[in-house]
Amino acid sequence: MITFRRALVVAAFILTCLLLLRNTHSAGSHNKSIQNAGPEPSLMPPTTDSASASTTAELKPASTGAKWNGDNGGRVALAKKPIQQIPLDELKAMPLRKQLQYAFPYDVESKFPGYVWQTWKYQPSSGEFNEAWRAAEASWTEMHPSFVHEVITDDIALHLIKHFYASVPEVVEAYMALPLPVLKADLFRYLILLARGGIYSDIDTTALKSAVEWVPPEVPRSTYGMVIGIEADPDRPDWRDWYSRRIQFCQWTIQSKPGHPILVDVVATIVEETLRRKQAHELDKEHMKSVVEFTGPAAWTDAIFKFFNNAEYFDMATSKGNITWQQFTGIKQAKKVGDVVVLPITSFSPGVGQMGAGEEDDPMAFVKHAFEGSWKPESERHIGENKDDQHQ
Repeated sequence: MITFRRALVVAAFILTCLLLLRNTHSAGSHNKSIQNAGPEPSLMPPTTDSASASTTAELKPASTGAKWNGDNGGRVALAKKPIQQIPLDELKAMPLRKQLQYAFPYDVESKFPGYVWQTWKYQPSSGEFNEAWRAAEASWTEMHPSFVHEVITDDIALHLIKHFYASVPEVVEAYMALPLPVLKADLFRYLILLARGGIYSDIDTTALKSAVEWVPPEVPRSTYGMVIGIEADPDRPDWRDWYSRRIQFCQWTIQSKPGHPILVDVVATIVEETLRRKQAHELDKEHMKSVVEFTGPAAWTDAIFKFFNNAEYFDMATSKGNITWQQFTGIKQAKKVGDVVVLPITSFSPGVGQMGAGEEDDPMAFVKHAFEGSWKPESERHIGENKDDQHQ
């Protein structure tokens, strides 16, 4: 016989079960909706990651034409280190590189952000935008319709740097102190990629193929965090008369995940040197060494080779010796060293007619550069007229 008290107990038990089941279902539905919700475009761009097969020693060329040699240069990346919280006072006392690493942590397994960054004095919507570059600028949107494509003016660049680097004021101070537009343009490309990642490309470049085709799909995007191209491979006795390095990596087009150690190093090097010169009153044309060495492809190339041979990032137990220009001269297909993919000269310099570069219709041609040097005076804008500034 069920008494009144027992009936109350049974009713309470059934009600509790129903509430538990309802909460569990609601929580599951809520989590599912969060996972499926699209990110806000202003905060998180679309990504360029895709499912890939596991890496093998030799990878077949992709159907898109990208070729791969499977060589990692004897470099095996070290395991990812956990990030520990650091009090602000202690962080400010640390070297600049440590501050940048903390502010912009790097994760090779993350996805490539779907950004395309370019810089110019005017935005494409302005009537003062160079009509000769409209097709080139539009090509990046056409080839990357799902990416966020931004042409950044000088004023916007300064606001972005102040926003992204508010916790590292030395960076803002150095950027504002640089006396030439080209120096600021060089530093900005490193800064925006370090903070947000994606693709940076000069305004006088044309995208021939989408960035998702630059590296064969057989290579998991979780195994590399930067894609760069060779600018110069001058196999001639007088190469020093024309170039700063025997192998020179171009910085007019770079793809990177945010926080990459190469970006940390090149930013810190430029910022430290700029502030040193500022304090010594040497930030003027009289004391200024060549742009190529200070912020351009020479400084960029040095940072890349420094990274390739840095035991902090690689397990040198597998090393066959230092990686130098000799590992890259004459390459015709992509080469992966650690977490960096190096493309041959054809990829970002097709049609130059020298150093073994192929034509624009070559399967490995991805970006065409007009070599206009838009920041220079008119008399210095074309390749070969100013050896110190060419290829900027």
